Amino acid sequence: MDHQVKIGYSFWGFLGNGITDTPDGGRSHRRPLVDALLARGHEIVFLQADRDLLEAGDDLDGTYTFDGGIPDIDVLFLEWRWSIDGRNNTPCGAEGHTCDLHRQAELVKRYTVLRSTPTVIWDKDRQLSEDNILRRTPGVAVCEAALTPRPGAHRLLFPVDDRLLDQADPIALAERPRATALAYVGNRYDRDAQFDRYFSPAAACFDHQVGGKWTDTSRWPHITFLGRIPFEEVDRLYSGALATVLLLPERYAAVGQMTQRIFEAVLAGCLPLAPAGIQHVERFVPEELVVQSGGQVIRRITELQKIVGSHRHAELIAACLGRLELFRLSRQVDALETVLATVTGSAEEQRGAA
Repeated sequence: MDHQVKIGYSFWGFLGNGITDTPDGGRSHRRPLVDALLARGHEIVFLQADRDLLEAGDDLDGTYTFDGGIPDIDVLFLEWRWSIDGRNNTPCGAEGHTCDLHRQAELVKRYTVLRSTPTVIWDKDRQLSEDNILRRTPGVAVCEAALTPRPGAHRLLFPVDDRLLDQADPIALAERPRATALAYVGNRYDRDAQFDRYFSPAAACFDHQVGGKWTDTSRWPHITFLGRIPFEEVDRLYSGALATVLLLPERYAAVGQMTQRIFEAVLAGCLPLAPAGIQHVERFVPEELVVQSGGQVIRRITELQKIVGSHRHAELIAACLGRLELFRLSRQVDALETVLATVTGSAEEQRGAA
């Protein structure tokens, strides 16, 4: 991108470790993305509440700027929020209410609609419906974290810091003690079918741990659920585990949308087993880590246990690290800057025509 812009960035979550009792997968990749944009000369002002300070008591050394008003910006960037019953679709001030959706609506109205401010929507959870008018609004670009985004949408994958990729040592990772055969970190949302098919049978055969919000776990009495764990504990759990299973909601799997769980695991040396039904699965893991059933998960883990710490183990970790190049931060910032140039260029053309 040949010029810098001031970005009004709306997200509901944390830049630091935040608090334990909340979902926010963006913690693994949001701050590296923001810091990379700042390093390229862009200016960023955050437009939602500073939850790091208000909820976690972390002022992040005063590095970032938050503004609860309507400041002058060049581009509005939204990590898309959607209606969640009992949480953000309730009246302001109601018990358990979060104001992310109301604030997003205000931002879209004041910037996108009234000011025609160039707008980029990152639909990270595939919640922006195909018939949403914003997909057809001039000056609005939609990004999706999928290898096969919807027609008209741009690809913007969850980024992994270049530094972490460059420093990862597959030999050292293979030599780490792996006391747990199988681990998973993530919340239950829309994963029951995949959990039943791939994870549950293997959990009956191996030492395992599951971290995350899983309600009504009575249907899986043989599984060790840890509940939500602090964000900084994710690496520790994966660092002591041999393998994980990449469990994706069907709406993700069908379009090749991989979550941040893959690089959280691989960077800790935990090998990811991937269900064969994931679109473009071969781009995420080596062929021998693709599985089609719970029985195959059991067989793969049994085989992996025989090579722990070996040269072959390091080779598999290296192959997984190589596939993380797809998510490399610098590549994703390039992609985002291309989108920013497109929406700001379109706005300038519209102003010229007027």
